[in-house]
Amino acid sequence: MMRTKGPLAKRNQPILNPLDFCPMGRNGVYVMENRIEIAGLTKRLGRFELSIDKLQVPTGFITGFPVEDGAGKTTTIKLILDMIRPDGGTISILGHDAQKAGHLAKADLGYVGDDAGYWPSMKLRAIAKMTAPFFLHWDWPFFDRLLDRFHLDAGAKYASLSKGMKKQFELAMALCHHPKLIILDEPTANLDPLVRRDILDLLLEMMEKEECTVFFSTHITSDLDHAADYIAFLHRGRMLLFGDKETLTENHCIVKGPVSLLDGSAEKKFISFQKNSFGFEALCDDPAWARDTFGTEAVYETPDIEQIFIGYTRKDEQ
Repeated sequence: MMRTKGPLAKRNQPILNPLDFCPMGRNGVYVMENRIEIAGLTKRLGRFELSIDKLQVPTGFITGFPVEDGAGKTTTIKLILDMIRPDGGTISILGHDAQKAGHLAKADLGYVGDDAGYWPSMKLRAIAKMTAPFFLHWDWPFFDRLLDRFHLDAGAKYASLSKGMKKQFELAMALCHHPKLIILDEPTANLDPLVRRDILDLLLEMMEKEECTVFFSTHITSDLDHAADYIAFLHRGRMLLFGDKETLTENHCIVKGPVSLLDGSAEKKFISFQKNSFGFEALCDDPAWARDTFGTEAVYETPDIEQIFIGYTRKDEQ
């Protein structure tokens, strides 16, 4: 499949419905579907309540899911994987109802989470041999190539691997049956930058070569700056914002300037802002208005994913 960086960047507004754009599969046929579709989802756990009106993970792209602690990330993923049941709403995964027929999607699903649950004393190839019968499209040559890429010894015991090596092995296990959907829950957390980049580069290569889709949850927003096509912001159990990454960043700007430029009407136009004796810094969703209003007396910067996420969470808290 031909995948270009920022495929929807020319849109003027964030895309609220991924069905507006239909990715082309490698056979030249336009694919009109989403790998994950959530509608009216609710789940209460103690005092916490998750409520997602709508979330769609479009086929053939990486959808980033940046969240802070306690936002509902783990609950959302468990609901998608049918590890817990929702109080209300629907979830579709690979075209199957997650609760009624989610098992039919498992053969085409790859998952990397916090704890793989592998037996520490087992050797890597033994773990793979035990897992392979569950997947019709298990590819042993590809598995061996991935281990070679990560410099992993198939005869090594899982317990002997470093944290980064364990994550590389888990990713190899998730990819070697050529899944249509890959769900990653903090796959690069606490890893050194070189290992993180190698994992991200492998995912991008998979996107180029195969018709796979990635749902990528992480606290490390710089990884999403590097790899994601779409971004879904979850905050306190609610979906704050969804759109393709490049349009989101192009339709926002960071404005910096002296406090003397501000008045009540200007402050109301900002998503969020901070000010002190040195000046102000604000997130704005109308760059043209900001430049017309403040002119050359202010400085304008394109925000990254972290700055947009922080800006909207501050707005929500205010």
